Amino acid sequence: MPEKTKRIIKSAYDEIRPYTTKDGAIIRELIHPDIHGNSNQSLAEATVPAATATILHQHHSSEEIYHIIAGRGRVILREEIFEVTVGDTICIPPGTFHQLENTGPTELRLLCCCAPPYSHDDTELV
Repeated sequence: MPEKTKRIIKSAYDEIRPYTTKDGAIIRELIHPDIHGNSNQSLAEATVPAATATILHQHHSSEEIYHIIAGRGRVILREEIFEVTVGDTICIPPGTFHQLENTGPTELRLLCCCAPPYSHDDTELV
């Protein structure tokens, strides 16, 4: 059986305009269906400036995976609170209230994968 031809999707970092999500993080959508034509997930770089935090929130449908790439912070995940730093990875199931606080002197940056893809409509603030 012949293989389906798949479109190769490439995203140039410097051409991606950041925006602020409903929860207050600064986001660059590295790959998102609304922009790039993929279908099942999104990958973004999120930035939380020094001495700030996102708003406590949940996503009804999306599972999120955070991978910390710079800085340090604190995550609230349901009733748990724990520290995160470069190299740490956190999985946030759908329907789980969470918040990310930057506890360091520099920006906190992370990769954030969402499946299904991130949507403002799927985000509920507390």
